[in-house]
Amino acid sequence: MIRDVLIKRPFEERGDAVVEKQLLNIKDMCLYLGIGQTKARELVRGQNGFGIRIGNRWYADKRKLDEWLNRNAR
Repeated sequence: MIRDVLIKRPFEERGDAVVEKQLLNIKDMCLYLGIGQTKARELVRGQNGFGIRIGNRWYADKRKLDEWLNRNAR
């Protein structure tokens, strides 16, 4: 039996429009950056300016994450 595998992506499809998420959860951040969950949690909880805590959950502000990546790209 072959199973279809769904890959979560940092956007959602709503009808004909594709809406990009402003906040990425840890799994979305891992897929977006191509890193593991341990490193993603370390980065989002750090003093990088893109981590946002809502309750017990951490999210990355995608716009601020992109700015941080551009500043720190070598």
